[in-house]
Amino acid sequence: MVDPFEDHCWQDLIPAEILDLYKHYKRDLYIGPSAALLAIDLYELAYEGGPRPVAEVAKDYPSSCGIHAWTAIEPTKKLFAAARAAGLPIFYTTGDTREASKPAAIKATNRRSLGDRSNAYDIRPEWAPQQGDVVITKQRASGFYGTPLLAHLTQLRIDTVIVIGESTSGCVRATTVDGYSNGFHMVMAEECCFDRSEISHKVNLFDLHHKYADVMKTNEILTELSGRSKT
Repeated sequence: MVDPFEDHCWQDLIPAEILDLYKHYKRDLYIGPSAALLAIDLYELAYEGGPRPVAEVAKDYPSSCGIHAWTAIEPTKKLFAAARAAGLPIFYTTGDTREASKPAAIKATNRRSLGDRSNAYDIRPEWAPQQGDVVITKQRASGFYGTPLLAHLTQLRIDTVIVIGESTSGCVRATTVDGYSNGFHMVMAEECCFDRSEISHKVNLFDLHHKYADVMKTNEILTELSGRSKT
């Protein structure tokens, strides 16, 4: 019988002896009374090339998450709808494209330039920001680093941040760890997070679940939010 705490996408990857090493971290999962939804980098760039295997789309769109991004669309739409129905504050992050705000000389990696593709960092229309939502632009992986996100969450007295988006091993992970480090209870919606690599996705969810966040099935989060009403 599968332990409910470990009943997640990494079951086919993490061997029993490793699970045994992490059994100390088993606990009850929860969403606190004052929650917010944080969507990490759900912009057009991640979906370029359509719902095809990443190995195919990467030839022309190296920043795309291919089929993994598209598979996450429906559960993500449901979670946005539930969050709005429950009156949760909703935050987005996206890349800072303002020329004057990002010194070109500072380059941590050899990522390809996006050139003149000005819509690459536009939020997908399925969950376009609405009045009252907050869009945070960032220059680094974490949504907290060098941004006003912490101030917004503190002013709203948020205790729990529900994280969705991409990539699990990159910006999602960095933001989740920073959120934990800033004292928030971090929850990750499993089916609403994705990566270019399924191995990276599963390993990072496993690691975050046992150290810094509660990884919950999206349906579990939907059930919890359905019992909350707007105040």
